[in-house]
Amino acid sequence: MSTASGTPVLDTLAAMTVDSIERCGLAPDLLILTRIAALAAADAPPISYAAHIDPAMKAGLTAEQLQDVLVAIAPIVGTARVMTAAGNIATAFGIAIAVADAEIGSQG
Repeated sequence: MSTASGTPVLDTLAAMTVDSIERCGLAPDLLILTRIAALAAADAPPISYAAHIDPAMKAGLTAEQLQDVLVAIAPIVGTARVMTAAGNIATAFGIAIAVADAEIGSQG
């Protein structure tokens, strides 16, 4: 199977995300909070959280709401996964800040 794109994995993930959003009836903020909970349960790496920073900001989510999700799922997924998720979210924010700084630096 050949593809015209140089990023077939990224393209597939993007298509899956678009399809999921189009088929989901949740409000944008609830959709992102649900995805954050799923990422924590799956022990996802920081880059997975980083992909949700812009949509979370566009949905108007706050850091407190993200914390509330972690508090809510802690009894289900366990403290180790919640602590890992918190660290991975912090790392994802660091990645986002570094990318934004680099973009600003390249414009100036």
